[in-house]
Amino acid sequence: MRELRPGLWHWTAPHPDWASTQPWREEVSSYAMDDGERLLLFDPLAPPDEILALAGERDTAVVLTAPWHERDTRRLVERHGLPVHTPLPETAEDLMQKYDITAEQAGDGSPDLAWLVKEGKGEARPYSPGDGEPAGILAFAGREPQDLVLWLEDYRAVISGDSLVDFGQGLEIPVQWLRKDVPREQVAESLRPLLERPVEHVLATHGGPTDRAALERALA
Repeated sequence: MRELRPGLWHWTAPHPDWASTQPWREEVSSYAMDDGERLLLFDPLAPPDEILALAGERDTAVVLTAPWHERDTRRLVERHGLPVHTPLPETAEDLMQKYDITAEQAGDGSPDLAWLVKEGKGEARPYSPGDGEPAGILAFAGREPQDLVLWLEDYRAVISGDSLVDFGQGLEIPVQWLRKDVPREQVAESLRPLLERPVEHVLATHGGPTDRAALERALA
């Protein structure tokens, strides 16, 4: 674990569902923001002991960039009772449109976070761009309505799940993960307002910390 600036932490851990056929690397990144009163864990996987110790002393919550970036969220909710800020999982209609499948195939919608959102085994705090965002965070729409890119103004930091990644070629919009009806330029245009802000840190959960210049190249 390392401190990128006072109160902004980064660590990596091997993802338990990784396979060699996937484009992303086995080691994935998680981040934490600690302002002395509030501790936010972003897409957390295997939080270090130092972070868990802080969780007992702060107003602590999990923040997910996408519902499928659950990682260790359930364990943290069960052990520490943390609330979870998350975009809502895809509905059956979302899945029908995304994958061109039938209502029968879509069932009750995405199973992501079903234990939290549908079964109520924890406190879900849904958020979306411009509506219900966690305090101090601004959310931008990414490659999917449920895949958001976050701006932390106090830390001059951007945090991304699957909309901006580094698979070993530098920060980029992963075109292999885009829907056929979502061109890369559409995603870039949605995220370019980030460049109007004083970005210093760009924190990819697939990849790691980089800087404003990398963001400028990724959105060019």
